[in-house]
Amino acid sequence: MVAPLSAREDTNRRMLRARDEMDRRYADPLDVPTLAAIAHLSPSQFGRVFKDVYGETPHRYLQRRRVERAMTLLRQTDRPVTDVAWDVGFASLGTFSRTFSNIVGLSPTEFRAQHAPVAVPSCFIAAWTRPREGTAPLTTAVSEKRDEGEPH
Repeated sequence: MVAPLSAREDTNRRMLRARDEMDRRYADPLDVPTLAAIAHLSPSQFGRVFKDVYGETPHRYLQRRRVERAMTLLRQTDRPVTDVAWDVGFASLGTFSRTFSNIVGLSPTEFRAQHAPVAVPSCFIAAWTRPREGTAPLTTAVSEKRDEGEPH
């Protein structure tokens, strides 16, 4: 028999469902009432609980997620900045540029100029360059290749 979830576990699972939906549909227009319904909470309660669990508002999380994806597109494609903004869910180039600059510390164009494509799996690049509150933007990544006989 499976033990019932504690209130904390239940809340965390509800928030995880909503956050997973944000991760999947980051480029779609998402609003708090839609996300709250996924978590089976009222919109106001959802906003409070999400911030308590993840340390940022749902809006800020979604903006950061969109900027992370934009960073990858700017680094790995030659698509115009405006197209990248629309691809990741921003309806305005101005809002995209302002949000990107606030989170990354560089404009999208400056970021692209400083971050040429590299032959490293994108998951490593995304983890290495993930924007974090209160830290300076990262400017380098290191890839290490081991010899066949060298222990891992």
